[in-house]
Amino acid sequence: MLSVAKVQRPNAWRYYVRGVAFGDGRRPVGQPLKDAQEMAGLPSGRWWGRGLAALGLTAGQTVTERQMELVFGQLRHPDADRIERELLDDGATPEAARLATVLGQPVEEIERRKATPLFALDYTFRAQASLIVLWALGDAPTRQVIERAHERAIATALRWLEDEVAETRWSSGRQRAKAPALVVAKWRHFDNRDGFPLLHDHCLVLNRAQRPDGSWYALDTVRLFQNVVAAGTLYTLTMTTEVCEELGLATVPREVTPGLRPVMEVAGVDQELIDWSATRRELMAPVLERITDQYVKKHKRLPGERGRHGLGWWAAQDTRREKKTPKPLHQLRAWWRASAILRFGKEMVDGLLQRCQAAGRAIRARVRPVVDTALAAVDVAAIVFTVRRSFARRHVLAEARRHLLETLRGRGFTRGLDDYIADAALFRHARQLTVPVPGRRAPAPDQLTYTADFALPHRWWIAGIAGKPPRESSRYERAKVASLALQNAIRDARILSGARDEAPAATTSATGRADDHSHDQAAPHAVDHPGRDAALTPAQRAAAVQAHQQAAMPEEYLKGRTTDPATWLNTPKNLALLAAFTRAAEARARIITDGAQPKQPAKDVADPARQQHTTQPDQGRGAGQSH
Repeated sequence: MLSVAKVQRPNAWRYYVRGVAFGDGRRPVGQPLKDAQEMAGLPSGRWWGRGLAALGLTAGQTVTERQMELVFGQLRHPDADRIERELLDDGATPEAARLATVLGQPVEEIERRKATPLFALDYTFRAQASLIVLWALGDAPTRQVIERAHERAIATALRWLEDEVAETRWSSGRQRAKAPALVVAKWRHFDNRDGFPLLHDHCLVLNRAQRPDGSWYALDTVRLFQNVVAAGTLYTLTMTTEVCEELGLATVPREVTPGLRPVMEVAGVDQELIDWSATRRELMAPVLERITDQYVKKHKRLPGERGRHGLGWWAAQDTRREKKTPKPLHQLRAWWRASAILRFGKEMVDGLLQRCQAAGRAIRARVRPVVDTALAAVDVAAIVFTVRRSFARRHVLAEARRHLLETLRGRGFTRGLDDYIADAALFRHARQLTVPVPGRRAPAPDQLTYTADFALPHRWWIAGIAGKPPRESSRYERAKVASLALQNAIRDARILSGARDEAPAATTSATGRADDHSHDQAAPHAVDHPGRDAALTPAQRAAAVQAHQQAAMPEEYLKGRTTDPATWLNTPKNLALLAAFTRAAEARARIITDGAQPKQPAKDVADPARQQHTTQPDQGRGAGQSH
């Protein structure tokens, strides 16, 4: 998981050297940073990024307090003191010597324009709750595997930002250039503010990058923010895959919020252990539920992806505790183990890894390491379109990475398969909306906007549980139904095509798929090749799309969620109509009892009973009807 915050205040670097660099604690005033970290048993910050060479630094070098002040407080060279002294000795003026150490536009010029300078972006990478539990309560080899995967996943995500996303901008954003060299300062944290396990890294990305001519310019931070979700899914996919492959584990979906996307957690880690470690979530849950209810009442819908992040941020701020006194990792691990044993017992804690490996073996025996890229493209395009209507490539790429995580359940995959699925989804099931303008800069691939060729599924209502009222289906739930309906149609078309074309040779497996060689699942990590015949002819693909548009939301795909008419009657609108109908019926009954004939309504809209059939046209529809 990945979150990003801006570092804008000129003295924000003090917050990082006093708190973030000190394990999110409060460093004593006057105590040097290095001495304080050694006394508390905390790791020091490290430099990372291709941009370090231009500053005379190397990856893995320790971040000092003075470097933090110069780089992230003044946007100057980390060795500015030495460079300035040498220039002064050579006869340069103090102002010229200082300007020679500035990276890009000086902070003073930005402030003179009454603008707020942006010094850096704080990328915070943290693992899923189940991996954090395994890391906190596991033995030394398990902890080393998870920490190594965490470091490599961060490096992979940051390298992807360097290669594919980062750009410098100048001339008020009218001119841009690739910036494949970032400057990053990293700090490792082991716990949250309550002292419970939370493995995460703070990565301060400097808002400056060097161009080939040697000049320094600001980054296009809008692009960086736009690609946060894609970078976060890459981190999660990379880390989860490496840990599961090395330890023999597998993942299962865990629904955190009903109607929203599930989180893929390690199978075998009990929910009780996750709740034990996620103390911040327990504090945030009631606050988040309250502000989410307020959002639904105001907007008459569930919050979208951006809205959920915003509400989560407010809930985190409202429940944020004061800084603590940091402790070394060996003391934290001893306390975590004692706390878990007191709550769950020694047998449950000691057998955690073995239970996860047993669950992983069962899942790996059942789930093949195969990716059907044609169905993956359908799933990705249908979900992104249903959730967003119009989208960009970055949204499709993020969804492709989620698809791999959900489909492979922790298995390894061919490098670049996420990009291949994203490109296939855009090529087969989307059309480009961005119109290039002559004389203007052509948009980057991740800046193009698209729309898909899928029909939007109808909304339905879901019966309330535990005394809660019915709720409307979320966009994600409707997206999954749309994807499953089209995938099912494509599988049926493949089976019919295989049986017709290769009837003697084709066989059908227990899952109902034809096992002939015309399928896209011919080998593990299957990828379409240019020379291979298309899995579907244009006529078959058109028939599949039409079948999707005409297919109902199948009950078997809803997993207990129902479109039964009784559920519709429990909606607020229909309850009001039912009350109006009851009042009208009682009035007629009184008139009949008195011996008079009721007057017929002049129009159908005056009859609440008739209104109930016209308000919800697809209420109680059959399994074969939809639009």
